[in-house]
Amino acid sequence: MYDIRLDGDTRAMLRRIRGFSEIDRRSINAALAEGVRESTLERFRQSKAPDGRRWRTSIRAAQEGGRTLIQTAQLRSSIHSRADASGFAVGTNVKHAATHQFGEPGRTIRARRKKALRFQVGGKWISKKQVRITIPARPFLGLSDEDMQEMKATVEDFIGREN
Repeated sequence: MYDIRLDGDTRAMLRRIRGFSEIDRRSINAALAEGVRESTLERFRQSKAPDGRRWRTSIRAAQEGGRTLIQTAQLRSSIHSRADASGFAVGTNVKHAATHQFGEPGRTIRARRKKALRFQVGGKWISKKQVRITIPARPFLGLSDEDMQEMKATVEDFIGREN
């Protein structure tokens, strides 16, 4: 058990503490969520993980001169945020998102509609009933050090406005 004794005029301190309880948490969380969502979209532009490391270039992007994880922009366009008074979330409901976020060390792809998969490797066409592939992790969701600093500044801004 702890006892705290405060001497002197504590009215200003108690008023400030009460002010914190009246802060619009839903608005703070909405601002935080939008900041993290924007940061996540920026990662797609820079092809970087939250820790700042560049994503490994995909074979498709290298062959076509495109960008990794942005062939159709479906994944990037699916990044959404939600916020309420209890917190916020930024994410996607795209089925293949987890594969790209965490990677896949050994996935087998099988021909379903035809007898074989047909693809080109090194300029030669190859047909196989199944192939085993490795997809490296290319994390796009998460918080960077910059995100954390931005979130801190956002909260401080809200607190400063309220008091």
